[in-house]
Amino acid sequence: MSRAAAQARELAAAPPDGRARCMTSDEESRLDEFRELVTSAGADIAAEVEQHRPRADPATLVGSGKVEELTATAASTSADLVVFDYDLTPTQLRNLEDALPCRVIDRTQLILDIFARHARTREGQLQVELAQLEYMLPRLTGRGKAMSQLGGGIGTRGPGETQLESDRRRIQRRVLHLRHELEGVRRIRGQQRQRRESVPVPAVALVGYTNAGKSTLFNALTGIGVLQSARMFATLDPKLSAIQLPSRRKVLLSDTVGFIRDLPHTLVTSFRATLEEVRKAEVLVHVRDASSPIREEQKAEVEKVLGELDALSKPRLEVLNKVDLLSEEERTGLRANAGVIAISAKERTGLEALLERIDAELVRDPILEQEFRIPQSEGDALAALGAGAVIRERQYEGNVVRMTVAGPASLLGRYRRFRYR
Repeated sequence: MSRAAAQARELAAAPPDGRARCMTSDEESRLDEFRELVTSAGADIAAEVEQHRPRADPATLVGSGKVEELTATAASTSADLVVFDYDLTPTQLRNLEDALPCRVIDRTQLILDIFARHARTREGQLQVELAQLEYMLPRLTGRGKAMSQLGGGIGTRGPGETQLESDRRRIQRRVLHLRHELEGVRRIRGQQRQRRESVPVPAVALVGYTNAGKSTLFNALTGIGVLQSARMFATLDPKLSAIQLPSRRKVLLSDTVGFIRDLPHTLVTSFRATLEEVRKAEVLVHVRDASSPIREEQKAEVEKVLGELDALSKPRLEVLNKVDLLSEEERTGLRANAGVIAISAKERTGLEALLERIDAELVRDPILEQEFRIPQSEGDALAALGAGAVIRERQYEGNVVRMTVAGPASLLGRYRRFRYR
């Protein structure tokens, strides 16, 4: 396990009189998120060093004095890795690695490493490797420490560092090969989606900030035991399952990868095939952590990624999860807001209201109310309507059942021959 000296970046302007500036609650929350990223990658935090300055140093990001402090801190704590909560330029990365006694990685490389740890399927591994290679290509020069051999620490997993050091063209060929393979994956996904769409079952996608509780909610609604973890990015590959709404119609629910502040663009690009589930969904359920002090900032980050996916115009339900962590007064305030749905996926509260709202948002395969006269000998038709629609009224007239039902248009259309006019 790596022992990391975490450098938490704050580039807010320092007070003009030089006094130490207290961190705001927003800054503290961002720092907590960075700590969670580091521990999710499997590291022990040996020390934290902060700096407040009006602008970044173009050569080393933090300036020569802070580099000396980092050098001493890394040596005194026996840290073998320094992580910056900032995206370093190739020049800054090279200069810092030359100055510090251990490896250096930035926020993007840390997130890529977490993705590499959690990728389980072939598709997920291809996507992470492509993102890693695209990130590393402009940073090959001077990466002797990280590229000299395959390693087991944070930021070294994945695509084979010896190849990166020895042959840039070889890496570029690998990138082209990965893109070709992922296009094949996208074609297969498209074919599977077309087969699903040939049967009119609407799709609903869970989206949200990482660790907002999407997988817990998915499990609560479907009964499927997908991995739910407090660690960031526990879900990389989309999970799909059919669920039944209060109207008795079925929808296909998908659990997707979580978003995060400053999500690397290479990841959004590489995971576009996976995120097609978001683009094709009829309704998005935006799961938010009601207990997070920066939930509005998290909402903005999710909407930013949805904008990149051209999915902002879709119907979207705002779901505030983890209300079990709030006080009774805070929960009362949330319930008074008609624009959001307050739930606790862990406690399984508020789920019926959520399903009813999903039902109301769906426009494809609408709910219709119709009257039928069906002979009792047509047992299959009676059973199908009883299972897939809500029976409003039922009367028996000899060997004929006269019934008023409310159900999906696709289901009622199959039995139009029994429709009572």
